[in-house]
Amino acid sequence: MREFIILGYSASSSSSIATLPNPHGSNHSTKPYKDKPLSLPKLSPSKSSPPISTLHSRPPPLFAVRWDPTKTHLSYFADLASKLARDGKFQDFAMVVESVVLSGVRGSEFTAALKLELVAKGISGLLKEGKVRSVVEVLGKVNELGVPPLKLFDGYAMELLGRQCSRLLKCKQVQELVELMEALAGYRFPIKELLEPSEVIKLCVDKCCPKLAIRYACIFPHAHILFCNIIYEFGKRKALEPALAAYEASKENLNGSNMYVYRTIIDVCGLCKDYMKSRYIYEDLLKQKVTPNIYVFNSLMNVNAHDLNYTFHVYKSMQNLGVRADMACYNILLKACCLAGRVDLAQDIYSEVQHLESTGVLKLDVFTYSTIVKVFADAKLWHMALNVKEDMLSAGVTPNTVTWSSLISACANAGIVEKAIQLFEEMLLAGSEPNSQCFNILLHACVEANQYDRAFRLFQSLKSTKVQETFGKKYKGLSFKPTTTTYNTLMKACGTDYYHAKALLDEMRAVGLYPNQISWSILADICGGSGNVEGALQILKNMRAAGMKPDVVAYTTAIKVCVENENLELALSLFGEMKKYQIHPNLVTYNTLLRARSRYGSVSEVQQCLAIYQDMRKAGYKSNDYYLEQLIEEWCEGVIQDSNAKQEEFSSCNKTDIGRPGSLLLEKVAEHLQTHIAETLAVDLQGLTKVEARIVVLAVLRMIKENYTLGHSVKDDMLIVVGEVDGGSTTQNLEVKDAITKLLQDELGLKVLAAGAKVGLDTTIERGNTTDSDQDLDEMSGRDELPAELIYSTRRPVALERLKVTRGSLQHWLRRRSAPRR
Repeated sequence: MREFIILGYSASSSSSIATLPNPHGSNHSTKPYKDKPLSLPKLSPSKSSPPISTLHSRPPPLFAVRWDPTKTHLSYFADLASKLARDGKFQDFAMVVESVVLSGVRGSEFTAALKLELVAKGISGLLKEGKVRSVVEVLGKVNELGVPPLKLFDGYAMELLGRQCSRLLKCKQVQELVELMEALAGYRFPIKELLEPSEVIKLCVDKCCPKLAIRYACIFPHAHILFCNIIYEFGKRKALEPALAAYEASKENLNGSNMYVYRTIIDVCGLCKDYMKSRYIYEDLLKQKVTPNIYVFNSLMNVNAHDLNYTFHVYKSMQNLGVRADMACYNILLKACCLAGRVDLAQDIYSEVQHLESTGVLKLDVFTYSTIVKVFADAKLWHMALNVKEDMLSAGVTPNTVTWSSLISACANAGIVEKAIQLFEEMLLAGSEPNSQCFNILLHACVEANQYDRAFRLFQSLKSTKVQETFGKKYKGLSFKPTTTTYNTLMKACGTDYYHAKALLDEMRAVGLYPNQISWSILADICGGSGNVEGALQILKNMRAAGMKPDVVAYTTAIKVCVENENLELALSLFGEMKKYQIHPNLVTYNTLLRARSRYGSVSEVQQCLAIYQDMRKAGYKSNDYYLEQLIEEWCEGVIQDSNAKQEEFSSCNKTDIGRPGSLLLEKVAEHLQTHIAETLAVDLQGLTKVEARIVVLAVLRMIKENYTLGHSVKDDMLIVVGEVDGGSTTQNLEVKDAITKLLQDELGLKVLAAGAKVGLDTTIERGNTTDSDQDLDEMSGRDELPAELIYSTRRPVALERLKVTRGSLQHWLRRRSAPRR
């Protein structure tokens, strides 16, 4: 039998009790119970009652009453604990619970004896005061003693707890909120009813706390859905790293591969423009021997739709894995064809899905028809787009606004205004409500057909009245709201009328719209059309003043204006400014600069042009090198005076050799026109045809001639490497050698000697961290022999056939060319 001693205190102190175990039932001795530390989540400091661990610092008892634990006395102590809780004395409440439970009474039995309405009232009082931490500490203590915390709450207390959680959410105290939720979840509270999980996740994302978001998601049984929410919310904010952190955490916390999570992270890679990462995730799935479902495949193809080859590679992989394509899959393939401009592939896919529909496997939807219409519209194949519309109607599929817009656009792109307006009227008759894009396409049709006056008349009628007054009273209720695109389209119709375009820009602002970069670029182009270069440059400054950073289109437009007005230096200055602001030129930018000159007058101009060409190649752009090669050839041939017949012979032959991909000719000319070449005078013609070799040699001679006029004399012989000798000269080497010898001797009067074959050792020698390569045999023979392990030979020695133009001959030629004519 166990006994209790009721310890009394003075009126100013709290009432408390302590358990006195008496295993023998006779002798009674007092032995204080050592309080254990609470295991609770770490919450931020707040106004709360002192922790329960201070219970043993109470004042000494004034009296003690022995008690025999019978049912009557259990009710007494349950009543006492309930009243203590009601009065907010939860330290004493916890002591009573602890004493009773440790004396042998089960926690559930004592809980049943409590007056829960009183306990809940006390908890509500603490929650009203915002003392959430104190409540959680008490709940943690009684939970350890076997008293279910949830039993101590009534509906009102639960409502107050929800308010406190909402307060933490509103105050954006994300760490305190998540820790509270973790604690309540451990006590079996219905935390989903306290706060909407998506709101907590949004707060974690806004605060960029992926770890807290992950901890919160792990509380719920449906964690995979919350992980998807976390990943997607970070993706919408273009924050890929925390999204990937949530993805990795999902793999650790979820059992098996969850396709919802994989699909979401792939979609987020697309939102963040990291297409390669989406591919790595897909490959990781395959390495795990996991077959993605159709939704994962569709997301992967949609994210990579800009890469037609990869999209079809994924499609074929999907077929090989036995995953059946759905209608969305074919829509994405059509989208990829549309982006790549592959009308032929789009037609093949369209025919395939039509066949599948005829066999009952698939049912074409409005998205399929709309996509294929857009493919034909972009390719200006308006007849084929209209045929698709007939297929739609035959299949019982009603065109939507997107379909009608694409159909109207097909005619607009072809400049067929009447047909575009006819389709617009058909759209209205079919009951499909047009949007601003449809009206803009009609204006675009007028502009494309150069019917500028009609565009302005249509705009004024739509802007000032209702649609029914333009197309008939039966279209009552439809109105037109101009957009920035509307004004941009009309600005294109202004031709060279700068003031009219500027008025439209001002009107755009007056109706609450903001000019975009396209608006400013169009205005700059109009300035250029009227010869106002300064105005075009001022527009760039106005853009920055308006808080808008000029993009590549704006700069390219300004460069085009400068080029058209023969101010190339200013155009090159703008090109340099682009690089300064890290705005990457596009193909139009490069081509505008490379075609700026119809001829070259100096070495510096050629060097400048070739520098732009090389920059373009490094940026990954391919160009038609033929035009530039012609100008370079013309400039090089200028070194020969009064030899048009000779020049014509070489200019007209073997043109197929010029313009090869990644022109070797232009690279060689660029290489040999560097400033150091004037001192070394070494020309490498290896790999060039005789026409290309001629141009390179003439380019070097012209540079030597210009340097001579500037006071730089020739200090060495000119050496020309024709090519490798392998058991005798090749046919190509002989042709190059004969052509260059003929050029130098017969046309220019220079003295050419055979310099003999020079043997070059094409061997790489590694000595520690240093490397020597391409050493001559005679240089190697004078060295001490290296250990075998330090010598690594990659290629065999080669013999190079060379020609030499003597220094004296060059000086005589330069004096003769520089002498004034009589």
